[in-house]
Amino acid sequence: MSVLLLSSEDVETHARMTDVIPAVEEAFAAYERGSVQMPAKSYIELERYNGDFRSMPAYMDAGDWDAAGIKWVNVHPDNPEKHDLPTVMGTMIYSDPETALPLSIMDGTALTMQRTGAAAAVATDHLAIEDASTLGIVGAGIQSYTQVEAIAEVRPITEIVVSDLDEDRIARFIDHFEDDFDVRAGSIAEAASCDVLSTVTPVREPIVSLDDVGEHTHINAMGADAAGKQELETAVLEAAKLTIDDHAQTTHSGEINVPYGRGEIEDPHIYAEIGEIVAGAKPGRTDDDGITVFDSTGLAIQDVAAARVTYEAANDADAGTTFDLIDTS
Repeated sequence: MSVLLLSSEDVETHARMTDVIPAVEEAFAAYERGSVQMPAKSYIELERYNGDFRSMPAYMDAGDWDAAGIKWVNVHPDNPEKHDLPTVMGTMIYSDPETALPLSIMDGTALTMQRTGAAAAVATDHLAIEDASTLGIVGAGIQSYTQVEAIAEVRPITEIVVSDLDEDRIARFIDHFEDDFDVRAGSIAEAASCDVLSTVTPVREPIVSLDDVGEHTHINAMGADAAGKQELETAVLEAAKLTIDDHAQTTHSGEINVPYGRGEIEDPHIYAEIGEIVAGAKPGRTDDDGITVFDSTGLAIQDVAAARVTYEAANDADAGTTFDLIDTS
């Protein structure tokens, strides 16, 4: 039986944001309805190499969705400087639930970027003001690019303010987007005063204060993905309508993990999981809302949903490389 091997280029081509955003939205809703199996993300800490491995399995059984897979992913902050490799790399195995045959083995790095951007877009669509036209980006690394691509699908973004300590990263970011947006470098405060803000940094000390944030800004807190990381001052979280992707993950390794561990943020501070809003169990933004925050850690169901639409698009286009993993003769 043939397996479809999809390179990073294949995934970038066929993980179309217009397909991935609704797929991720459906995954969030299915999670709320209890139509998924998703064991907790497991970590292997590699202190010797200043990194870690994470395994993320999931199964979706929701309506037309019958999809399973697992992503094996790492976070190694020293990779770019020491090894000329990305900080985050991953491999996705997308499987047929009926037979367990791997249908596709695909690059999980590009897939992660697409589904992470899509998650921010889903949250932005439900929590940002309708006419949001300005987007702030704090952290101009590779993850920031799909933040722009995805959020621009759900809001009429015309202006982008990007903030980063690395001037070369800022220059590359501006060069990439200047034909499509009015994009400029600015301070964290300038970025945080925009209609929508995405923070995509690995910091362990908060860099965005409550004074920085606009009165009606929606914030996608995307950078915290391990215990000890925090991008937003706790006062921002306390003042905001706070939405998370998953209670267990966010309290362990999301934006709220540090203040939650200290007892500064407690369960009553959490308004909803994003799946509750997507499924209609709770309303998204209302006229009374000011600052809103989405704490995203990344769920395995997002990867499975994104893998499904990527596999289907690539298969329809006869893209990728097929090979026989299992000898059935």
